Amino acid sequence: MSYANLIPAFSKAVSSISLSRAASVSSSLRSRSTVAAPQSEPKPDGDNGADPTRGVIKRKAAQVDHILQTEDARPEPHPETVIDFENTKEAYKSKDSLELLRSLLVFKVCTYDVVVDRNKELTSLSRKLLGKTLFEKLMKMTFYGQFVAGEDQESIKPLIRRNRAFGVGSVLDYSVEEDLTQEEAEKKEMDSCLSEAEKESRGVDHREKKYKAHRQFGDRRGGVISARTYFYADEVKCDQHMETFLKCIGASGGSSEDGFSAIKMTALGRPQFLLQFSEVLVKWRRFFHILAAEQGKAGLSALDVKLELEQLQETLTKLGVVSKENTENWFTGENLGLSGTIDLLDWNNLIDDRTKISKLLVVPNLETGQLEPLLNKFTEEEEKQMKRMLQRMDVLAKHAIKHGVRLMVDAEQTYFQPAISRLTLEMQRIFNTEKPIIFNTYQCYLKEAYDNVSLDVELSRREGWYFGAKLVRGAYMQQERTRAAEIGYEDPINPTYEATNDMYHRCLDYVLEEIKHHRKANIMVASHNEKTVKFTLQRMNELGIHPSENKVYFGQLLGMCDQISFPLGQAGYPVYKYVPYGPVHEVIPYLSRRAQENRGIMQGAQQERLLLWKELKRRFLNGEIFYTPVY
Repeated sequence: MSYANLIPAFSKAVSSISLSRAASVSSSLRSRSTVAAPQSEPKPDGDNGADPTRGVIKRKAAQVDHILQTEDARPEPHPETVIDFENTKEAYKSKDSLELLRSLLVFKVCTYDVVVDRNKELTSLSRKLLGKTLFEKLMKMTFYGQFVAGEDQESIKPLIRRNRAFGVGSVLDYSVEEDLTQEEAEKKEMDSCLSEAEKESRGVDHREKKYKAHRQFGDRRGGVISARTYFYADEVKCDQHMETFLKCIGASGGSSEDGFSAIKMTALGRPQFLLQFSEVLVKWRRFFHILAAEQGKAGLSALDVKLELEQLQETLTKLGVVSKENTENWFTGENLGLSGTIDLLDWNNLIDDRTKISKLLVVPNLETGQLEPLLNKFTEEEEKQMKRMLQRMDVLAKHAIKHGVRLMVDAEQTYFQPAISRLTLEMQRIFNTEKPIIFNTYQCYLKEAYDNVSLDVELSRREGWYFGAKLVRGAYMQQERTRAAEIGYEDPINPTYEATNDMYHRCLDYVLEEIKHHRKANIMVASHNEKTVKFTLQRMNELGIHPSENKVYFGQLLGMCDQISFPLGQAGYPVYKYVPYGPVHEVIPYLSRRAQENRGIMQGAQQERLLLWKELKRRFLNGEIFYTPVY
């Protein structure tokens, strides 16, 4: 199998969807890269077959009509809502006093390095000394009770309903993790990231080292404290992960009318596919910017780069990408408009046309100027594995629609992320035609985050579907920086925490502006940073975005930052807790990460402890120490 058949395979997998609205969209499905070029460093300020006749002219006409309609429908600005995040009575009204004491205990224990650093040994010792029953009771009284909702879909319902009664929704996340040794993780990663062709050629290929597996970084858990990691074992295991996600979606739909469910792409298939597909996308995007530099247009943001068609035709013919006759077929007014230029989104469409007629997907070799196959062949089993990943994604999306649940695709490492984002975008183009069902995740500690967001928003605007995003700062910084330095490629991470804050607010403001003008974008501000939350509230007020529109959501982890989540929810803002669940002994790795994360954000955790003490004192002095939430 070649990658030329990959996107048609995806289109075929999803074209069987029973919903008529999705069928109409899939007829015009065209694959496009969502990976943008790196931009200049932000200044710190603090914290299926494609329809070739579907061109820019039609898209822009539809866009203008949509703008005219939505501008008229835009609501008037509302009075500003002031939220006091230090009003402990309101912040903790959903908690009884024992729960507040538990929070204080857990957060205090997280400040002791010896406990956090040796948590695995201490957990194992406690289990041996206490036995299974007493150990589980102890965990439920402390760490498990603080950060995990329950053991299964039924046991978590009371907490979900209570949170909902106080204005907070749920993003369900089954948090069971495989407890592997480092050696086991490395072996699984190396076995699953190398194709048979690579094993036979032993280095005779055109792969970039960033998109190849390296044993010293085979254990992807290293340096990561806030994200779950999946390792590929076989297709049966991937089917089991899909079944788990399906149950999670069903539980979310059964517990809430407006819930989310989170999934990870690496749980659904062989990571070899994600590595190779990411490299293809990045190389073609890079080729575009090299052509732009030849035309004197280097250094512009991704959406601002527009190539002159005549020069582009000459260059592509010279390089042998296409014949002169093919370039004339490509560059028609119907396809690209009459402007005489093409941008990166148009370029991605042209590349699709190229890959559909090639027997092997080729990529430009920037040293020789020639086009070369990324890999010489795929085995029959590798072809099946790729198709199965796409089919699993389709099953999950349909199930989410059936249960009225929105699907959140989590971000992962940069060597997987281009493929993850592109496949998520294809799901959005199919399933987000009437409302946002599929949400992509953007990591704002990446230098290219703004280009990625702006390109995807522009594509959604041109094609008329609902853009859905979750903004995070990112979970893999230490690992990404170390890997880049040791293997030898550019560090993808912003240089400072302040630059990341600036990037987060820049991306957030771009989507908020899109909401103001078109009302078809939706964003989750997934942050424990109070300044970021306040920035969002201020901009929503300035732009006339009312919380009742359900365009801007807020998200925090269960057991953390209740002083932010619950005041927001009680003020009418859509806010969600990431709600993990699973058997006690199977979520120990998750609890270990929560302990490390609380230690790593000492300033925020210290503020939370002070507020907890303040509320306990208030209750004691007012005779409310035995307070029980009423809902």
